[in-house]
Amino acid sequence: MRAGADAGPRSAAAPVHEHITDAVKAPDLIRLNGDVVLARFETMKVYAALGAVRSLLRRGRVAPGQTLVDSSSGIYALALAMACHRYGLRCHIVASTTVDATLRAQLEILGATVDAMPPSSSLQLDQELRVRHVRRLLAERPDVHWMRQYHDAIHHEGYREFAELLTDALPEGPLTVVGAVGTGASTGGLARALRESGRPVRLVGVQPFGSVTFGSEQFTDPEAIIAGIGSSIPFGNVHHALYDTVHWMDFRHAMAGAVGLLREHAVFAGLSTGAAHLAAAWEAARDPGRLHLVLGADTGHRYAERVFARHSEALDPAGLRPRTIAALDALRPPWSVMEWAGRSAPEAARPAAEDAPFAVPTVELLP
Repeated sequence: MRAGADAGPRSAAAPVHEHITDAVKAPDLIRLNGDVVLARFETMKVYAALGAVRSLLRRGRVAPGQTLVDSSSGIYALALAMACHRYGLRCHIVASTTVDATLRAQLEILGATVDAMPPSSSLQLDQELRVRHVRRLLAERPDVHWMRQYHDAIHHEGYREFAELLTDALPEGPLTVVGAVGTGASTGGLARALRESGRPVRLVGVQPFGSVTFGSEQFTDPEAIIAGIGSSIPFGNVHHALYDTVHWMDFRHAMAGAVGLLREHAVFAGLSTGAAHLAAAWEAARDPGRLHLVLGADTGHRYAERVFARHSEALDPAGLRPRTIAALDALRPPWSVMEWAGRSAPEAARPAAEDAPFAVPTVELLP
């Protein structure tokens, strides 16, 4: 057989990118089964960071050479550092305890300065320390621009490009988007853009116990902080009215989803992706024939020791089911699900007055 004879049909040549951000922002779309597709990113927040930085430069709100600062638990830090590298801006990161030595080295080589917060056993304490530190920096250096990924609606803008990619790649028709809520920019920005294009979209958000965003702050998860899924402080970028369904999941269930995704589909993805995968499998089983899209925000590398090295402890996803609830007072670990149906934010999830200038206005859903 001649060399290359079994290579299959020829495909279009891959594009040559001008910068790494163009290469990593596009996800790999992987069909997990007939009704579930995974959008697997190296770092999904490149869309948020690139969209925000481009908009800021275009509007004259920042200038080349200026310093951009923000707090991050990991993947936004890398995305912002890459965007700053591309557009000649300086980057300063106030890093969560979840930012490991490998990521910190990448940030520093990219030219970012990193202030690491002390170790913390509490998501609330970790986030509060980071925000306080950012405010101190602003007081000392009024020339820096605070990106406010938690509050500035500019972070929704980049996901319109992702929505256009999905419109071209996926068949027409109803779609359910399943993803970790986190700052609200990815799930909210994507759902808004897809709905505005005319596609019927259900939005399913995933939260950890202990997050104030959808009212589970009275619980604690003793095993781990699930970075990038929830928050102990109110986020202005979360538009509660956009969400149709919410799943609350503990660490062990998210771990089961992540290990199961690798075992069943050879996909090495992060803990938030594992949680979304588990939620999407349950959603798809209840609504066969409807396409479900799982947002896989990052790879599994930073969870190698905390999750994947413990794979023998992982629960079998096939035996896991959520508790279906009708109101927040019935919320219970380890996994609960509720039809949110566009409810407004719980009182504790509304941004404080000091963040009001950065909060996102209420969004009216399309019919």
